[in-house]
Amino acid sequence: MAKKSIASLQTGSKRLTKAIKMVKSDKSGAYTFVESIMAPDQVNGWFSKK
Repeated sequence: MAKKSIASLQTGSKRLTKAIKMVKSDKSGAYTFVESIMAPDQVNGWFSKK
């Protein structure tokens, strides 16, 4: 699993981070990108889970 990029987003009073990771499909073997917007302190946990 590879990390692609992390971009910081500023919306109102909350600071959010957009994280993108590459995930390999079990069925076809192709890679897909999964995106999520979350608080900066949750990013490392999101990347570490499969």
